[in-house]
Amino acid sequence: MSRTRVSRARAIVGAVAVSALVAGCAGNTAQSGPGGSDNRFIAGDGNVQEIKPADRKGPPKVTGTTLDGKQLSLADFRGKVTVVNFWASWCAPCRGEAPSLEQVHNETKAKGVQFVGVAFKDGKENAQAFERKFKVTYPSLFDASGQITLAFREVPPNAIPTTLVLDREGRVAARVIGATTYSKLTPLINDTLAGR
Repeated sequence: MSRTRVSRARAIVGAVAVSALVAGCAGNTAQSGPGGSDNRFIAGDGNVQEIKPADRKGPPKVTGTTLDGKQLSLADFRGKVTVVNFWASWCAPCRGEAPSLEQVHNETKAKGVQFVGVAFKDGKENAQAFERKFKVTYPSLFDASGQITLAFREVPPNAIPTTLVLDREGRVAARVIGATTYSKLTPLINDTLAGR
């Protein structure tokens, strides 16, 4: 199979995955944010997938603008373990996990761990209000169109929320589909820091 066909096939698979995610997020109302419905997400069950170093695919190429207007590229964090959390202000499980994510972020940043949020299919003002309310101190990319999410074709975020742990090479080492917790995320980060 030619490279063009493989690339086209991967693009189609990625588009289908994001389309399913977006369809699940759309719910029965077009309104988002605090006044909207909290059922506009595909519920994850907290399932954890760990990927052995030999089985990890190349790093996704992710660049974008943060909620505070700065440019950010995940490539800038190569050499660090990076936690990428896909969230939305209208997602009740995202609100539930936000304090745990911030706690793990504060406890691991001295070890060289970087956190990055991805505000998926959200209004910018609502996403900024979410960050203020939950005192999120790490940057979040604004992904209103879903294009950043498409970059994670090899190990896609299949629900909102989803948390990915990237190794020092930027490859996905672990995925939590659905809300994560302190006790679930911390060991995944520690394993990745240890090269496992």
